Amino acid sequence: MNTRRCALSDIAAAVRKALAATAAMAAAAATGGALAAPDLSKWTCSLCPDESAPGITGSVTAGVIATSDDSHSYGNYTGLARQGVHLLAGGGLLFRGSDDLYGSAAAEDLGLATRRLAAELGREGGFRLRLGYAEIPRHVADGALSPFTGIGGAELGLPAGYPAATTQAMPLASTLQPVEVQTRRKRLEAGLTWSYGRDWGLRLAARHEVKDGIERLAGSFFSTTTQLLAPVDQTIDAIEAAASYTSGRLHLSAGASGSWFRNGNDSLIWTNPFLSGSATATRGEMALAPDNQFTQVYAAAAYELAPSMRLSGDIAYGRMTQDAALRAATLNTGLGAAQVALPVSSIDARVDVFNANARFSAQPLAGVQLVAAYSRDARDNKTDSRAWPAVSTDLFVGTTPRVNQPFSFTRDLVRLSAEGRLPGSLKVAVGLDGDWRERTLQEVTTTRETTLWLRALARPLDGLALTLKLLHGNRDPDAYGSAAWINPPENPLLRKFNLASRTREAAQARADATLGEGIGLAVHVDTMHDAYDGSAIGLTNARSTAYGADLSWALDDDTTLQLFGQVERIRSSQLGSQSAGAADWSARARDVAHALGAGLRHKALKGKLELGADLTFTRSWADVAVDTGALEPGFPTARSRFDGVRLSAAWKLQDQITLLGSYAYEVLRSTDWHTDGVTPSTVPVLLSLGEASPHYRMNVLRLAVRYAF
Repeated sequence: MNTRRCALSDIAAAVRKALAATAAMAAAAATGGALAAPDLSKWTCSLCPDESAPGITGSVTAGVIATSDDSHSYGNYTGLARQGVHLLAGGGLLFRGSDDLYGSAAAEDLGLATRRLAAELGREGGFRLRLGYAEIPRHVADGALSPFTGIGGAELGLPAGYPAATTQAMPLASTLQPVEVQTRRKRLEAGLTWSYGRDWGLRLAARHEVKDGIERLAGSFFSTTTQLLAPVDQTIDAIEAAASYTSGRLHLSAGASGSWFRNGNDSLIWTNPFLSGSATATRGEMALAPDNQFTQVYAAAAYELAPSMRLSGDIAYGRMTQDAALRAATLNTGLGAAQVALPVSSIDARVDVFNANARFSAQPLAGVQLVAAYSRDARDNKTDSRAWPAVSTDLFVGTTPRVNQPFSFTRDLVRLSAEGRLPGSLKVAVGLDGDWRERTLQEVTTTRETTLWLRALARPLDGLALTLKLLHGNRDPDAYGSAAWINPPENPLLRKFNLASRTREAAQARADATLGEGIGLAVHVDTMHDAYDGSAIGLTNARSTAYGADLSWALDDDTTLQLFGQVERIRSSQLGSQSAGAADWSARARDVAHALGAGLRHKALKGKLELGADLTFTRSWADVAVDTGALEPGFPTARSRFDGVRLSAAWKLQDQITLLGSYAYEVLRSTDWHTDGVTPSTVPVLLSLGEASPHYRMNVLRLAVRYAF
């Protein structure tokens, strides 16, 4: 791509000419004299690229990236998981023909696992064709170990020496092997838009996505649990077609879309590494994500009733289906074929979804705007309910069959708002939101939530803008019942946080100030408090607070400085019961995160050399305290620490050649008692992967040259 920019002197000269012409026109109008039209032919910017002129421009970038260490955590989404030297390659191309035909192409990170490609071809006022390709790596675990054989396939086996009564009795020292738990996503996209005249338009889009690799799962046999590694071989295909019509104040559009998910592995079978107490419980099977599909049709319309009144809406209807073959309830032949027989070979699932939105806006008076909006979301689960054998951990069959529940819901949302200008600089908006939800087969059938909010914006002084938003909301459910399909039944005092009565108070305040020439300061404070006063068991309180500041300072025409700081605190409390009755324990959770950073940009050698420096420091803590009335040790604090430094330089040797360089140093340290120190043999009844909390110390050096043409 051509990245040259306009020189400030050229822009200033053009502005001076415009001001001079305006002053001359004003003087002529005041004296009644005639004024000739100004000559605009000389109002040009000598350094601005003329992208409308026919021709080809672009750039090519090539270089290397050197990394100092191996790190799956650092390589997550960056493609730099390995120590060594990596190829840095990319570039862009822009083409414009004399008949309004244009095209472009771009490539980035061609030598890495995060490579991206994009291309576009079109004609002004006619068509536009787009193509894109991207790869996204995802590293799931650091330091994972497993004794299983056949990893990456549909069945996991074990070497000699298994099964055993406990992990300490297993031959882990000689059978554990390192495993890279990671996935890779490849995405190919294409799109076409076409305009026919000034009224009609057509849009087509298609996407093909492939995800492969290994992911974590867990399976159990009664009191023993094993962390497993399942293969990932998934494909998503999606298409969409839409047409639009615009004529005067009317706009119409309609379309259809569909997506199809396919999984190359429908289940994972693993050998039981533990002696489970049953001679026939030697293997387990777990179903993986089944093949499924979703299709939808939709339409939208907008009409300008008057210059100050507008009505718009859209409607969509879709269907989700899934008819994949079911896996056996268990592989344990000792439980009896009749007891574990499935009622059908496929669940033949079907869910219909409906969505509709309508919006009306009007400006009855100057500076006053009224908005009314309504939306409905509905989910109708039409899957048949059936009784299924109650197999528990492949060792037991319960006497009460389990029945799948076709949960459905409807949600109606109404929003009313008014915004207007008051005397002075004050601008005020008020709104009322109503949220009504109807559910089937839930502890609560109906919830009604009403939210009142106020937003005010004022400029009491030149260079100072103040914004304040206040919110108050109440959610009132109908009678809270019990889920009859759960066996054993739930604690009747339990209140789920998404269904329980709740009062919400929130406030946001922000100030943007200009402290001097080239100095800007922004300060904000956000707070929210949720109270669940009617919950005897469950979440009872949640509070969050965030505040921060951002300072930008133009030290001179060539140097800018930016500083920022952010603090966020989240606290919650809950009550629980070990006896399915009144509360006999409580828990409190606290999360704190601090972030501090600075950025410096400087231009030297008359703008030919651009230098940059960035510093980032973050700290976070997470504490969970449980009070059961006994003198028990608390959970350790989970911590995370990140320090990052980045230096960059771009030196324009010639009009077409630029040298690029950067150096980054990052340190990530984290501790998490859930995983730290939990090796495959630490817990007698848990065969874990032994992974560690994310951590790394990385040096990254980038050197490249860019050639523009």
